[in-house]
Amino acid sequence: MHWTEPASADDSHSELEKTLWDAANQLWANAALKPSEFSPIVLGLIFLRYADVRFQAAAEDLKGRDDRPGRPSRRKIGPADYHAKGVLYLPEEARFGHLLQLPEGGNIGQTVNDAMRAVEKENPDLADVLPKTYQILENRTLAELLKVMASIPMDKGGDTFGLIYEYFLGKFAMSEGQKGGEFYTPTSIVRLIVEILEPYHGRIYDPACGSGGMFVQSARFVENHHRNPTAEISVHGQERVTETSRLARLNLAVHGLSGDIRQGNTYYEDLHDSVGRFDFVLANPPFNVSKIDKERLADDPRYAFGLPRTDNGNYLWIQHFHSALNATGRAGFVMANSAADARASEQEIREKLIRSGHVDVMVSIGSNFFYTVTLPCTLWFLDKGRDGSPSRPKHLRDTVLFLDARHVFRQLDRAHRDFTPAQNEFLANVVRFYRGEDLEFEHGSEAKWEEVFGDATGYVDVPGLCKAATRAEIEAQGWSLNPGRYVGVAKGEELSDEDFKERLEALNEELEVLNAEARELEERIEANVAEILETA
Repeated sequence: MHWTEPASADDSHSELEKTLWDAANQLWANAALKPSEFSPIVLGLIFLRYADVRFQAAAEDLKGRDDRPGRPSRRKIGPADYHAKGVLYLPEEARFGHLLQLPEGGNIGQTVNDAMRAVEKENPDLADVLPKTYQILENRTLAELLKVMASIPMDKGGDTFGLIYEYFLGKFAMSEGQKGGEFYTPTSIVRLIVEILEPYHGRIYDPACGSGGMFVQSARFVENHHRNPTAEISVHGQERVTETSRLARLNLAVHGLSGDIRQGNTYYEDLHDSVGRFDFVLANPPFNVSKIDKERLADDPRYAFGLPRTDNGNYLWIQHFHSALNATGRAGFVMANSAADARASEQEIREKLIRSGHVDVMVSIGSNFFYTVTLPCTLWFLDKGRDGSPSRPKHLRDTVLFLDARHVFRQLDRAHRDFTPAQNEFLANVVRFYRGEDLEFEHGSEAKWEEVFGDATGYVDVPGLCKAATRAEIEAQGWSLNPGRYVGVAKGEELSDEDFKERLEALNEELEVLNAEARELEERIEANVAEILETA
């Protein structure tokens, strides 16, 4: 199925976000800094401005309560009063109004650094999170940047600051290229994962959490369904890069969330003792990682289906996500296309996973959605409790839904695509239809739904879009989880040049994996021959 949309002027973000970015970007251009140097500085000031807006509102409220007739103040209002309202306490020297009055003749950078330290001191949850590198900016540039952030209106709520923060995260990720993609998953991809996973309530885990986007969108999903995310979900993350784990904690704070984010290498350190603990797992792990020391993983309970013999970490991640789920848990994650068709030991692991009955949905995503690679990818969804789901039709309990979304996108610019809210909703509705759940039409996807599914009252396969394949059909395809093998092509559609390019890229990716396996086998044979000759 083909559903493409052009970009429009107001598609992605408000005029305020664009104006702020343009102003900050101009200062960045004059500062001669790398994106990795400038991004924490700007993101830290967005956070401080957000904290200041909430602090000022709480201060007015507390003052009003203190001034009520007949209720003389018995003690001075302090940090505990603000914390009780869920607001960060800002000492005088860290308030935005004070920073805006700093004279250009002084050392503004050092003063802002000290302000960040003061915020951390008064709010222990932020210990070692806030940036303290403002001295690398010239006084004039930093003073202008403070004014840019101060231009965010005081009446803007937390969600606006969260959107501004997300917008800047995405822009910096684009600017940083490969490095930026390490910490940022495009928002529309995260939203689709969340909409399909439906994390209404429970413990959420992301062992490759980057800047925490999976948690933020999960909270927004809960809020959009008229529930309180603070009461309904708890978030738990792990991130290898120290600076990125700070970004995640800051991102949570800007969105009014708290979470347990730990820093460590997930391959070797299971810092959350994850096996069987979580209701939901959401992740975008690094693809095709090599040189992992598997000897250190030999007795690790996360890899119950066995360690892959290939020098590739994909099936370590897949098993980690699966093992972290409790008896009714669901997982949704991004994975390289090659993993769906990988051979040898990875195929053996995949067969065990499919035979477990826990593979629920597979979604093909087209190229140009990510900043790190132009290659397409696949979204995997696991569900350990699907057999007991009262809504799922019995005849679909032993099937996997394959969904081809490669030709559903909005073209933002020549090199980048995303999903519109209506496209996201439509794709999630296909999964809801398959599961026997109620459909949602909040974002204008109803007309497209009627065009594709007509008056169908129960799930039906649609060539070129979706196919519920039985385990026997999957076995006949060599245990492949590649949606393209099952969905087929809609009547009247032909293989396009773009389809051919995507298939060629996917085959080339698979060839690279096979070549790596061949090299590993060759090295093993050489080592065995050498050992035999030495003992002969």
